[in-house]
Amino acid sequence: MTDVIRDLPRDDRPRERLRKHGAATLSDAELLALILGCGVPGLNAVQLARQLLAEGIRNVTRRELSTIRGVGPAKAARISAVYEFARRLTSEQPEEPPMLDIPTLGRQLVTGYGHQTQERLGAAFLDARHRVRQQREIFIGTINKAAVSTRDIIQFSLMENATAVVIYHNHPSGDPTPSDDDLTFTKKLQESLAMIDIELVDHLVIGAHRYHSMAERGELIP
Repeated sequence: MTDVIRDLPRDDRPRERLRKHGAATLSDAELLALILGCGVPGLNAVQLARQLLAEGIRNVTRRELSTIRGVGPAKAARISAVYEFARRLTSEQPEEPPMLDIPTLGRQLVTGYGHQTQERLGAAFLDARHRVRQQREIFIGTINKAAVSTRDIIQFSLMENATAVVIYHNHPSGDPTPSDDDLTFTKKLQESLAMIDIELVDHLVIGAHRYHSMAERGELIP
């Protein structure tokens, strides 16, 4: 009887087969043998794995596993950890990106930016269904000005594979009324984004206690 895996022909060893052909080509016993790492006197790891599977290893607790000959506490813990990890992977559902809701976003921004002493500009990048793919701060300026570049906003939009964008910036003065420069910049950005088929959904100006939505006030290009 072959007691150790190294006594098997090289091409029959689980680790070599995994390396050459991938984990999908291994049997349950061979996968479990790799988790066990070694066998016991009289049984190599593959043979021990077959025996454990035949005894119904899937239906026993970690404590029961540890009492099986050839397993012990260390191997039982390793097997239990792998089973739990696999269970979590198969049950994990990807989270649905949140839908854009301007009032909710506006309130969050007032809380986060309403009392900032420097002007900051950020953006929420959206997919075709207006779900928020990513939100990030892009610029931090001086007490009354942020050196904003339309080119950089476009670059971030492309990086995030966005089809629509909401930009926002705060007024350290606390008054969210957009300045002439804000309106001019917004028009320029909207036109630039439109050239690459990205929609500017809104530009929110954040004050100390409220926000100003340019889309809501009809200040975006129709």
